[in-house]
Amino acid sequence: MLLSGCIKDAPGQGGNVQPGDRLPAFSVRMDDGSILRAQDLAAGPALLVFFHTTCPDCQRTLPVVQQAFENYPGVRFAAISRAESAEDIRAWWTEHGISLPFSAQEDRSVYALFASERIPRIYITETGGTVAACFDDNPCPDYADLARVLDTVR
Repeated sequence: MLLSGCIKDAPGQGGNVQPGDRLPAFSVRMDDGSILRAQDLAAGPALLVFFHTTCPDCQRTLPVVQQAFENYPGVRFAAISRAESAEDIRAWWTEHGISLPFSAQEDRSVYALFASERIPRIYITETGGTVAACFDDNPCPDYADLARVLDTVR
């Protein structure tokens, strides 16, 4: 039951952000206390990933995103949880050597601006905030998939 909930949720009222769309307006507090807004991501190329650390597909994808984070210093990275506490995220980050900046969201309200189902969900944007590519769990992207897009937006 948990696995199916990780991969696909019941349809909701959420958005369906696709390549060519602009990022929806949002604002979140990051783990360092700073505020991240959609317009901040529009200042340059960015990668935004929605996740939950108990999701097996997210567990496989987050280290791939971490590798991109380490190899693309000109790209802004942000990980936003889907209904998960900061304490749980920090514990998983520490255990798995992840240093991505994250925002712990106790609910799905920010996620719902982007999608109504499927995690992990990754959005890579160009300067200006236009989505260049989207990835989800069907199939989960590998490093080459992310690098191919990141090379075009920076």
